[in-house]
Amino acid sequence: MQTAKPPLLVAGAEGSLITLADGRQLIDGIASWWTACHGYRHPHIEQAVIAQMEHLPHIMFGGMVHEQALKLAGRLVNIAPPGLEKVFFSDSGSVAVEVALKMALQYWQNKNAPNRNRFLCFHHGYHGDTTGAMSVSDPDSMHKAFRHYAVKQFSVAIPSDEYGFAELDSLLEGVHKNIAGVIIEPLVQGAGGMKFHSSDVLAEIYRITQKYDILFIADEIATGFGRTGSMFACHEAGIAPDIFCMGKALTGGTITLAATLANAKVFDAFLHDDPEHALMHGPTYMANPLACAAANASLDLFETEPRLAQVEQIEIQLQAELARCRHLPFVEEVRVKGAIGVVQLARDKMNRQMLREQFIAKGVWLRPLENVIYITPAFTIGSDQLTQLTQAVFEVVEAL
Repeated sequence: MQTAKPPLLVAGAEGSLITLADGRQLIDGIASWWTACHGYRHPHIEQAVIAQMEHLPHIMFGGMVHEQALKLAGRLVNIAPPGLEKVFFSDSGSVAVEVALKMALQYWQNKNAPNRNRFLCFHHGYHGDTTGAMSVSDPDSMHKAFRHYAVKQFSVAIPSDEYGFAELDSLLEGVHKNIAGVIIEPLVQGAGGMKFHSSDVLAEIYRITQKYDILFIADEIATGFGRTGSMFACHEAGIAPDIFCMGKALTGGTITLAATLANAKVFDAFLHDDPEHALMHGPTYMANPLACAAANASLDLFETEPRLAQVEQIEIQLQAELARCRHLPFVEEVRVKGAIGVVQLARDKMNRQMLREQFIAKGVWLRPLENVIYITPAFTIGSDQLTQLTQAVFEVVEAL
């Protein structure tokens, strides 16, 4: 707070445009942390939320249920990777991860293997800011202040070759009886630096963990709903996680909502006459009807409008227009995956606050992470608006 600049006062937003209180407009290049996949204020989502507000804005989800949640749960099961039959709603991505971790830990406790109480996670991973989520995120990232407080997990680099996979296999051979689950952001590690790995790498990690009967948790809070090019990144690798987290774009960036899905193997471990075997977790606003209505409307748009085709076009345009950044000084790498464009700079050349101010001056809203400038726009962004974003990135980096 000592050095932070005052935040920008926002008066409104529509499509890919943010309107500030002083009248300035910014093209949003990160879709409010890549949640607003349909752009701001899509009329179909707005109308669905308004209609829901008129008869049931909220009801507790303990001992009660409502039609929007029932409908949404069924639809999520239908579009998720295969085998994920059960849905637990929560109210944010971090909480969805906490629920996933609790599911995995209690799964083994219920199966009389309480020593399986640690997780395998990966360098550069980020799974949220709550305590459990911090423990499975990269300990040297934004959670450094808590490294001596968080539970110590097994953190390794994502393998990139046969030697890396052999090391992972060897590690798990020795410690798998202490491992409850592995958690990974499939294909793209988001807030930890927008690091990419291939579908083949993801599939091999999955194969090794299945070999040792380790629960596989896919955190698709950031990658889900088309961001990487497929509806979910796991689809590209052809894997079937045991536990699956979704959030962010679930409601099209309208209202906070998240979900943790599980397969029958996980669910069945909680079926018992003893209430101590039950999963005890109850977010107050879990399955909020307004949020579920927004999510159902968002799924309508994926069914009726060409979202994945738009992602494909964004990918093509980002690849073409960011390519010239490769030749600039201080640029280490340019990479694109789906509707994600990344320009990675030499770390000692980054002044994030300065870069933000320069982007604002050029009429765009971009918010670099560490040594990474990234673009994750709404899928409905106009090609000319996307060009303004890539041009701003080129000009700002060139000026370094």
